[in-house]
Amino acid sequence: MTRHPVHLTRRHLLAGIGVAAVAPAAAIRAQPRNPQTLAIDATPAPLQLGPGRDETAVWSLRTDRSATPLFREGETVEVALHNGLPAPLVLNCHGIDGASSIEPLTARRPTSPGATDRFSLTLRQAGTFLCDTRLLGDGLAQSSPAQALIVEERTSIEVDRDEVMLIEDWRLDAEGRPIAPGPGGKAAGAPLYLVNGKPSLDLTLRPNERLRLRIINACQRNAIALGIENLDVRIMAIDSRPAEPFLARNGRLVLAPGSRVDVILDATLTAGTASAVTLHDGGSPRQIARLRISADGPLRPAPLPTPVPLPSESLPAQPDLKSALRVDVPLASSGETPTSWGLPTHFNMGSTPAFRVKRGRTVVLTLTNPAAAPAVFHLHGHHFRLLDRLDDGWKPFWLDTLLVDAGQTQRVAFAADAAGAWLVETMTVEWSSPRRVRWFAVE
Repeated sequence: MTRHPVHLTRRHLLAGIGVAAVAPAAAIRAQPRNPQTLAIDATPAPLQLGPGRDETAVWSLRTDRSATPLFREGETVEVALHNGLPAPLVLNCHGIDGASSIEPLTARRPTSPGATDRFSLTLRQAGTFLCDTRLLGDGLAQSSPAQALIVEERTSIEVDRDEVMLIEDWRLDAEGRPIAPGPGGKAAGAPLYLVNGKPSLDLTLRPNERLRLRIINACQRNAIALGIENLDVRIMAIDSRPAEPFLARNGRLVLAPGSRVDVILDATLTAGTASAVTLHDGGSPRQIARLRISADGPLRPAPLPTPVPLPSESLPAQPDLKSALRVDVPLASSGETPTSWGLPTHFNMGSTPAFRVKRGRTVVLTLTNPAAAPAVFHLHGHHFRLLDRLDDGWKPFWLDTLLVDAGQTQRVAFAADAAGAWLVETMTVEWSSPRRVRWFAVE
């Protein structure tokens, strides 16, 4: 059945479930090595910021891999992060649970310009991850970069193609130069979106081919919605964790900044046609990708059967709400007291934690957003369940990032099963909004 194009207003955008910058689009391919290593170079690199523009030197994360870094579940990777930028940075890996030794600011100090930070990372969970250097990025000379990181499941997944769609927003000043978000910066123009470092993504599929598309909202501040026309969009994973598979209503996905969604798409359209992928941010919709169906013969006589859920052995324990520690966490702070949210550049482990909890106990956080704009909440080191309004159940997926609308209250629950000192982050979805952090202790 053919669907009509999806048109989303700002209200629709905020009513959703809350869910390498210069590398070309490429199919993901494993690159086995022994031992596994990953060299990441934060460095200026040329990028064309829009059609008809000359290339501009932008801050980038380059790796020693020819495509998106790809590893397998269970592997240990020796990471070397070299800072070739003129400002300190820390690497923030979204979705990697339990790795307290790589936690930014609490365990790993900022890397100075010209220095290299080395650490070991064991990849205990498969999924689509996002690494960025944005914790210290507000108000700098340029936007801080991001990079996808893919960890394959131990067991093979029944797909023909596996592609990344990393979406970034750029803002330019009056002279056409890229600028960083945060308060006190230069006036920013309308957002410019790139997909895998290009103005758009074009993929060609044969009839009845199955695509796993890993969608990453790597925008600095913007929440976005994507409308995928005329195809069933089956959500398989959210924020690096398997979900109970379900169809996206009207082919629509809503992603907060930093969110990741894995979907399965079967090329069931007529040969020679295409499915448009349209981005909505509350302004004018824009097409950012196209899935073309080739005129070649079908890959197989009929589409594959409904996909089975992704392996879930690594999912967190279900939260025990009866004995949970309950903590109120307002997402806006008007002061700079030791117990309030603070700027990452001023972070101090001597500050009072938001809470302390014994390892293994469930924590329920009441997230209240009194601000006039939607706010993003990001939990480090753990994944949480989004609770139903009456606290009598939860949504059938795990998250580490949540969009909380203006004036709204949401409750989330997680099992604090990873000892260490962990960050929580918040910011409103406005370019001039500061990123703020607090920390909590699992003992």
